Amino acid sequence: MQKAAYKTRQQDLLFSYLREMQGKHFTAEDVHAHFEAKNISIGIATIYRQLEKLVAEGKIQKYFIDDHSAACFEYAGENCNNNEQHFHLKCELCGRLIHLECEELEELGGHLKTEHGFVINPLRTVFYGLCTDCADKKENEDE
Repeated sequence: MQKAAYKTRQQDLLFSYLREMQGKHFTAEDVHAHFEAKNISIGIATIYRQLEKLVAEGKIQKYFIDDHSAACFEYAGENCNNNEQHFHLKCELCGRLIHLECEELEELGGHLKTEHGFVINPLRTVFYGLCTDCADKKENEDE
């Protein structure tokens, strides 16, 4: 017989937050700030521990965008697939992180493997540039 998982109120609150954030990226600090704003006391260590547990269970995905930024997470729903190829776009002006699923990029990954013997890690692949909002603002400033 399998032992039932231990559930706490904090875990329930965290999972509720994750469902609200489905498809969006967040850091442990974002989670902490969310609960602080609601006057709910959950320690940052508890948040990190729970997020890492959920990553290990395959319920959320963890991304490292660069060596200077905190890891970010994404809850992709009950049917989260950590083997799915996806890439990220990061705006160099506002810092927005955009989740990108694009068949052409999967083809690029195949090309790099076949022609160059290099396998990319789509969980750590980030393209830098300007998001639409920042590109529009920059264009208006240049006029």
